[in-house]
Amino acid sequence: MDPWILAPAFFIGALLYSSVGHGGASAYLAIMALAHAAPESMRPLALSLNLVVAGVAALQYARAGYLDWRLLWPFVLGSVPLAFVGGLMDLPEFWYRSAIGLVLMYAAVSLWWGAVRAEEAPTSPPAAPVAIAAGGVLGLAAGLTGVGGGIFLSPLLMLMNWARAKPTAAVSALFIWLNSLSGLLAQAERVPPILDELLWAAPAVLAGGLLGAWIGARRTPPRLLRRLLSVVLAVAAWKLLATAVAIWPTGG
Repeated sequence: MDPWILAPAFFIGALLYSSVGHGGASAYLAIMALAHAAPESMRPLALSLNLVVAGVAALQYARAGYLDWRLLWPFVLGSVPLAFVGGLMDLPEFWYRSAIGLVLMYAAVSLWWGAVRAEEAPTSPPAAPVAIAAGGVLGLAAGLTGVGGGIFLSPLLMLMNWARAKPTAAVSALFIWLNSLSGLLAQAERVPPILDELLWAAPAVLAGGLLGAWIGARRTPPRLLRRLLSVVLAVAAWKLLATAVAIWPTGG
């Protein structure tokens, strides 16, 4: 992977995602897919970068007073163990590309919807058993696909009127960090081969994450950025799904 091309792309992805409390794994996966990165390196690298950006975003939103621990803990209780289980699983290339493509398409639609729904209705947090069960499903999906799960949790919290926009971003950021750590521990043997990539990718996403999280926590995230990001993700998702269909006869 060429750092001179990918580092600026990772920076932009981290900036855009951290502004809404996300770690950016789905963006990094899209970038790596377009760069034809080896599938076995995509998950551990995306999860490692997620730890950097989601950690920065969680700190920024917490310092701004938006983190709601009572909302967070049931989702984490269900998600973290299953994120580890998902991280232990390897999907055939066809299924992996299909899963990532669907995740990216879901992220694109969610971000476009989030740009439209700027104001939230009155909120009421879910019952703990409901949140634990939902967290388990989201954690397993996060571990399988190499994302932190925020792209699933954020729209769920807003669609169900469980939280407003900035508390959603704060909760999602820490949710992503914990799930990413759990998923990465399951992928620990794949971390040494990506250390060279981390040397240039981690500083790029740290810079983007610091700027984006500050914008998101202290300013209203621009609708245009979310919509542009949703278009980029939709294009990447289409490419992944198209290549998955192309290798289907071979069994992936």
